[in-house]
Amino acid sequence: MGFPMEGETIQIHSYKHDGHIHRIWDRTTVLKSTNNLVIGGNDRTIVTESDGRTWVTREPAICYFHAQYWFNVIGMIREDGIYYYCNISSPFIHDKEALKYIDYDLDIKVYPDMTYTLLDEDEYEKHRQEMNYPEVIDSILHNHVEHLKNWIRQRKGPFAPDFIDMWYERFLTYRQA
Repeated sequence: MGFPMEGETIQIHSYKHDGHIHRIWDRTTVLKSTNNLVIGGNDRTIVTESDGRTWVTREPAICYFHAQYWFNVIGMIREDGIYYYCNISSPFIHDKEALKYIDYDLDIKVYPDMTYTLLDEDEYEKHRQEMNYPEVIDSILHNHVEHLKNWIRQRKGPFAPDFIDMWYERFLTYRQA
């Protein structure tokens, strides 16, 4: 497994537990890359769904992926503040093709005032049964939902004040280059 270089443009591939592609983000600029962490930025990137439909993201976003946590975080910069969309997912891997992870349906939406909502519990339960998620995966995912909620409450990691603004400024320097 290689790691992307800072300034490199990569794709992000989201899969389902059964190995099928879920979603592809066409272009994300790598802002930071270590063995455990990738922070990226994108704006108006093409997203391709599993059925081939495409759409374009509406606003700039900073993406946070960690190799030890079963979630990733997308901070979307909107006129009325920063909204976060958190995917409960496998830790990422990166190969020559893309940064990749398995999406496990559960999501947390965080609003600019840092209140949040857990989403898609029905979808998670449906897929858990259809794809036979092992008990150990179910346990890990629920533990990481709680871990993520703690990060939100503590304003830790990508939820820290100025985190998104700082990385967005870095993203803008790459766009001007």
